[in-house]
Amino acid sequence: MKIGICMSPEALAMIPHPAFDYVEANVQSFLKPDQPDEVFESNRRLAASLALPIPAANCFLPADLRVTGPAIDYGRLERYADTAFRRAAQVGIGVIVFGSGGARKLPEGLSRDEGLAQFIEANRRIVPLAERHGVTVVIEPLSRTECNFINSLADGAQVVDAVNHPHIRLLTDFYHMLREDESPDEIRRFGHLLHHAHLAEKAERTVPGVKGDDFRPFMAALKAAGYERLISIEGNWSSLPDQQAAAVGEVRRQWAIS
Repeated sequence: MKIGICMSPEALAMIPHPAFDYVEANVQSFLKPDQPDEVFESNRRLAASLALPIPAANCFLPADLRVTGPAIDYGRLERYADTAFRRAAQVGIGVIVFGSGGARKLPEGLSRDEGLAQFIEANRRIVPLAERHGVTVVIEPLSRTECNFINSLADGAQVVDAVNHPHIRLLTDFYHMLREDESPDEIRRFGHLLHHAHLAEKAERTVPGVKGDDFRPFMAALKAAGYERLISIEGNWSSLPDQQAAAVGEVRRQWAIS
């Protein structure tokens, strides 16, 4: 099991002895898909110089690049996605997390069925672009405090099954599952679709070990599903350089005994 941290690659320099295995970057700020290649070039060079890999990136779409509602611009979406996936491949990113609650939230007056059809269509358009660049898109269910749409693993699996393409898969985030009172058994149910994982503590999205949340039921479910991929800490740090070893150590401890 590889354990990473969601952070800017630039911040890696602040941690002289990282305890984690990789960095999970931000699509918008690191890959800069809405800006020219020459603007991205400095980040491409940075990635090549880092001591740790960047196998994943989150925060896929800006809020104004809608994938539900009356203002969908599929041409812009496809251009943005193609640029993001091409640049991801250049720096070794193979997983793009599709949370993007602002872009996908259902506007007032739009039914869930209408929004679902639109969201499925958006993914059908971008996933072949992901395949072209060797990237996999993972749908991230979000708790209702962050988005009113795709709030459970079952919701996310419905999208993955409808798109029916090997380069779209599902993400499990223990934080969002805890906020939604979602059973770890759902990980077993949809384990065949899982391609990435996040975690943080429930109450204040703190990193593992701060409040003492027990993630072992979720980890045991991952093990039962045969999951052996990445797991990223996506939480609030009071001091990342000082906390990172303890947080990563706590994840490793719980994984070992789950």
